[in-house]
Amino acid sequence: MLLAALLPLLAAAQTPQQDYIAKYAALAVSEMRRTGVPASITLAQGLLESAAGLSPLAVHANNHFGIKCHNDWEGETFYKDDDSAHECFRAYPRAEDSFRAHSDFLRNRAHYRSLFDLDPTDYKAWARGLKKAGYATDPSYADKLIRQIEMYGLARYDHAEADVTEADVAGTDVPEAAVPQESRPDTTAREKVRYDEMVILPI
Repeated sequence: MLLAALLPLLAAAQTPQQDYIAKYAALAVSEMRRTGVPASITLAQGLLESAAGLSPLAVHANNHFGIKCHNDWEGETFYKDDDSAHECFRAYPRAEDSFRAHSDFLRNRAHYRSLFDLDPTDYKAWARGLKKAGYATDPSYADKLIRQIEMYGLARYDHAEADVTEADVAGTDVPEAAVPQESRPDTTAREKVRYDEMVILPI
């Protein structure tokens, strides 16, 4: 009887990835309209590089895209081991600031300029273009982005109409990933993160 009573609750439970998409889809669409970076790419990169918002960098520094300090950064910082020990990463007051910085990072850096000649609804070309431009050293980076986009139906956000409101986007149902249960994150202990899906972050 107890199990029967719990089944509706278990069925309604969302994965961390679904929670992340529901929380940040509207922001990704807003950034797409502002800068031209496809919302699907933004969400897929955020999912991978922040472990659906659960990585230490995302939790403690609101940095969802692994952007390092570079020479021009004058804001708060967060240090962690990456390619080298004790590397400097940007820390943001809010996650929204990280999303905006990510869009500007792609829009304003010369080696990503060719991305904006691509069809903004061609997420496969964008994913491969990011890899080719050197965004990550992981040889499977483009494939991982494409898998995230297709697993969670993120391409639909690239087609968001101009009159779609933030509430409309955030309130849409996020599809359950059509992958084996054992490859999904452990939703009973949200602090357990699958770091095997993490990628080498931008240089």
